[in-house]
Amino acid sequence: MAMPHAPWWRDAVMYQIYLRSFRDGNGDGVGDLRGARAGLGYLTALGVDGIWLSPCFPSPQRDHGYDVSDYCAIDPLFGDLAEFGRLVSEAHQLGLKVILDIVPNHCSTQHPRFVKALADGPGSAARSWFHFADGRGPGGTEPPNNWRAMFGGPAWTRVTEPDGRPGQWYLHMFTPHQPDWNWRGPEVPAWFDEVLRFWLDRDVDGFRVDVAAGLFKHPDLPDSPDPGADERARDAINPLAWNRPEVHQVWRRWRALCEEYTARDGRERTLVGEVSAPTPADQARYVRPDELHQAFYFDLLRAGWDAKVFHERIDAALRNIATTGAPVTWVLNNHDQQRTVTRYSEPAGPGGTPDAERGAARAAAAALLLLALPGSTYLYQGEELGLPEVTDLPAEVLSDPIVAGTGRPEATRDGCRVPLPWSGTQAPFGFSDAAPAGVWLPQPDWFAAHSVERLRGDGTSVWHVYRDALQLRRSLAPLRGSGLKWLRVSAETLVFSRGDGFVCAVNFSDAPVPAPVPGPALLSSRPCDEGKLAPNTTAWWTV
Repeated sequence: MAMPHAPWWRDAVMYQIYLRSFRDGNGDGVGDLRGARAGLGYLTALGVDGIWLSPCFPSPQRDHGYDVSDYCAIDPLFGDLAEFGRLVSEAHQLGLKVILDIVPNHCSTQHPRFVKALADGPGSAARSWFHFADGRGPGGTEPPNNWRAMFGGPAWTRVTEPDGRPGQWYLHMFTPHQPDWNWRGPEVPAWFDEVLRFWLDRDVDGFRVDVAAGLFKHPDLPDSPDPGADERARDAINPLAWNRPEVHQVWRRWRALCEEYTARDGRERTLVGEVSAPTPADQARYVRPDELHQAFYFDLLRAGWDAKVFHERIDAALRNIATTGAPVTWVLNNHDQQRTVTRYSEPAGPGGTPDAERGAARAAAAALLLLALPGSTYLYQGEELGLPEVTDLPAEVLSDPIVAGTGRPEATRDGCRVPLPWSGTQAPFGFSDAAPAGVWLPQPDWFAAHSVERLRGDGTSVWHVYRDALQLRRSLAPLRGSGLKWLRVSAETLVFSRGDGFVCAVNFSDAPVPAPVPGPALLSSRPCDEGKLAPNTTAWWTV
């Protein structure tokens, strides 16, 4: 009897398109849907299974699309609904899935519902869609509680009421331009059901859920036990605003909605959550069989280049998350984090300077390790090009709201969002027909060494490591199974097997080590002498 086909998302390799920076199709210096459509052939050649598309809804772009003013349209900056439809249709013709980023925790202050809430005043039905509260102290001049925003500063902003007087405060766990929705009433959940249906009716294959551990706040809005001593702090942890138990009812509701569509036509839809949870066990609760299909496992993204740490965190994921029946969703890079090439470039010794070559070797090795693990993987655009972080962007071009909120230019996420280099030796490197000065973030001259054109033409480049790994991942039967067996764990190396006959080994040290398997490797992240595993290298064997 034939075995039932496993849902595509269980072991898919998805490619994150940060739309502003992937490819510009209309020459205005900002990436768009037409540019994304033009890049689909490239992604097919690379070998990914689909794309995660960053928010392209109408937005004032104060947080580059994560401040939504209309959830059921396309921002003219990126195109229109017809262009979106063409992108989805052509992706499907090429066998690529399309995941759309949805932002349910907060919107823009320009969203019509928030504008109405301001206009209708205290006690109105419109204000119940958000978190409005009276201030504390004489005249209500102090915020309702001591909560801090993720991007710095207080989590509350006072409004001017329709009569011109200072009035209530509204909650925003990110920036003052992003008021949080109030999920406790029936209106917001029902309205978001219709938002999801709008896009599912346009054939998307699922959603990446922004801030999936958010949504619900303590109903009494009490002071936080840990308000954060640093006024500029980013990512303050507040148990009164994150990982509330009520949030799980939303994911059950959304899972049922996705399954309704799957039942209609047999096409699996998926929900992958951005879940920042205290422990893997906490994260596992989000991917129970009736909740999110997947949740990004961020613990490797935050890990230093250390065999013991990687082993512990991989083990914790497999022990906690995989046992729910959900696949672990591995990730090393995204639009919010410093790129691995730079993250792994720490000096070899005290007082040294960052070593970009060392960082590039480790980044490729980490990617090959991830692609050998059971579960699904999300890649971030440009990591297949070995792109480092751009760390010297001029202060005047920085647009990340974290900079304004924290007063720390070094905290910017702009360095991993610089537009991709496609071809040529000068900016804008085929990204756009605009003049270099017209591209929304400037590209450094050294991007020429990382262009798609150059790396695809060099059979020894990191691009080919990714491409070959993706091809083998599809063709090797052991990599389609679940689970792994550790064969060796030491301070220098990790070695594991999967299924019948696949072995992966990672050398975390700066010196060669004996290869765990005789004979040449099937694939390695950098060349290895016979019988050796090169420094900072991952290799695969079949035995």
